[in-house]
Amino acid sequence: MKIAILGVGAMGSIYAALLAEAGHEVWAVDTWAAHLQAIAERGLRVEGASGDRNVTAIKTADHPAAVGRADLYVIATKAAAVGAVAAAIAPFCDQASLVLTIQNGLGTGERVAKHLPTDRVLLGVAEGFGASMKGPGHAHHNAMRRIRIGEMQGGMSARLERLVALWCQAGFQAQAYADIEQLIWEKFLCNVTFSAPCTVFDCTIGELMGDPERWAIALGCMREAYAVGRARNVAFAFEDPEDYVTTFGRSMPDARPSMLLDHHAKRRSEIDAINGQVAPRAEKLGMDAPYNKTLTAIVRAREDRF
Repeated sequence: MKIAILGVGAMGSIYAALLAEAGHEVWAVDTWAAHLQAIAERGLRVEGASGDRNVTAIKTADHPAAVGRADLYVIATKAAAVGAVAAAIAPFCDQASLVLTIQNGLGTGERVAKHLPTDRVLLGVAEGFGASMKGPGHAHHNAMRRIRIGEMQGGMSARLERLVALWCQAGFQAQAYADIEQLIWEKFLCNVTFSAPCTVFDCTIGELMGDPERWAIALGCMREAYAVGRARNVAFAFEDPEDYVTTFGRSMPDARPSMLLDHHAKRRSEIDAINGQVAPRAEKLGMDAPYNKTLTAIVRAREDRF
């Protein structure tokens, strides 16, 4: 299968390496020239939870036009770039092509839908990877739990099952879900709990949870998001959201959320897709979200100085 990975940062690099090693024609598409050059010259090294490998059978391109038509497009960019990427692949994406978009936060499906028919779009949730880049051509991941995939419109389908099988054959723990929206919201709670709080306080997940004052703020962010989800009739699989995010956090105490890593690198983060989503959605429902509104303002102010 011809697969284009659009955005080969930490997560995209893991996808590209394992799918190429499984025998697929994989294209790594990114604007990071040094990374593409390293992949072309030395291969893509991925180490961590799945072992240590260097995969040389990966093609590179700095724009989707160089790839052309693919059987599967995996959008693995930051949330802010999703719309532009969807527009770039639209001329090449035919009825037989599938688009799988895997991002943090909310609103990804809506961004893609502005440029592509939603009947060929699937949504993914990557759980428990904790990936980071060590340098051009070299990615690391702390854990490798599960890739959850579902049809954007919901329900099960034969193509969804085939896509899940493809990821499983490449070594991922993948699973199909009829209600992917539920899973997106469940991960969103974890993102909201740890992303902006760890970034504002410049700490690991374990350090955040170990400080009562900071942890109370993080849980305040979570409760606001949970209230919005409940008001939107999201079918959460748990009754105690505090226990849910606490269990998640305890599983990776040394991890630093990607938002914090972005700030360390002086890059703009995905704040608008994560904590920045809570207050506007709350306001539409006649609710308030002061914790998320405050931390979002702090993160944005810092990014304005980059």
